[in-house]
Amino acid sequence: MFLKKLVVFCSCFIFFTLVAQQKEYELIVPNLENPWGFVFLPDNALLINEKSGKIIHFKNGVKTTIKNGPEIYLRGQGGLLDIALHPKYKENGWIYFTYASSIGEGRGGNTTLMRAKLKGDALVHKEVLYKAVPNSNRGQHFGSRIAFDAENHVYFSLGDRGNRAVNPQNLTKDGGKIYRLNDDGTIPKDNPFVTIANAKKAIYSYGHRNPQGLVMLPFTNEIWSHEHGPKGGDEINIIQKGKNYGWPIVSYGVNYNGTKFTDKTYMEGMERPIHYWTSSIAPSGMAFITSEVYGNWKGNLLVGSLKFQYLSRCILKRNQVYKEVKLLRGIGRVRAIEQGNDGYIYVGVENLGILKLLPDAKKK
Repeated sequence: MFLKKLVVFCSCFIFFTLVAQQKEYELIVPNLENPWGFVFLPDNALLINEKSGKIIHFKNGVKTTIKNGPEIYLRGQGGLLDIALHPKYKENGWIYFTYASSIGEGRGGNTTLMRAKLKGDALVHKEVLYKAVPNSNRGQHFGSRIAFDAENHVYFSLGDRGNRAVNPQNLTKDGGKIYRLNDDGTIPKDNPFVTIANAKKAIYSYGHRNPQGLVMLPFTNEIWSHEHGPKGGDEINIIQKGKNYGWPIVSYGVNYNGTKFTDKTYMEGMERPIHYWTSSIAPSGMAFITSEVYGNWKGNLLVGSLKFQYLSRCILKRNQVYKEVKLLRGIGRVRAIEQGNDGYIYVGVENLGILKLLPDAKKK
């Protein structure tokens, strides 16, 4: 009799837990494997990058595969990555992609930035704007997110490609950097290292591990980023021109086996993170709430957790995270976050799809 009551109780608990969670979101695009990045077109259709290489157009419940996408190098964390619209997309039609490509020097692949236009159900006028070199067979730390600033510069991130001893602190090497280009791929004349001999002229900041969050805060025009640490040491940073963010010389993390690779969390000349997690959450996706849809959440920062499978609502004071609230607990690996044309927040979750965060979530 006791066992029967226990089964009924557990069943009711699971049911009501699921019902409560359902009120937090509405599933908009189902049956996606790894929606690494997505954007809303002006007509509210979605363009979705599946890491496997497929670009999906979704509108009114209909999925269409976009033809003539980039040729990708699919290995480990590499594949088809982020997607972003030019701020003046309605005028010029440019769409920007990051992906792993095997073109060029060496075996394997490395992160690439491309722009193209959409004509019907195909990409046209494809232009590679930047290709990191050399290629590598390593499957980790490709980055890569895209953001634009108020002057229409395009920023994109590239992880250290698993070579922390060589890439992040070396201005002559790609990897472990955030880059800034003009929207046509040319180098801005005021980039910080354009006068440094042999430096990569596109570098804007360096000393990064694997940034998978990059967004402009429109209230201030600051570029914010987050990046994966190793075992602990995930960071949120405000990206400043020419600054060194320390990896791997300074870190709040340790090696995956628990041993230390540095005993320093700060050194003069290196930037401190505005926030860090010593138990790594494996952050991916990043968006500010700038609409009125969620009331006093306006101005909050959202960060996805791959490891713990939730959406973190970071409440900010004076550019510091003073409180975190966990939303969508147990939803799955949160990969991408965007604010839609309608002001709602949309979240890409691996092996689920894209969901809309509902205002009911404010009660959490």
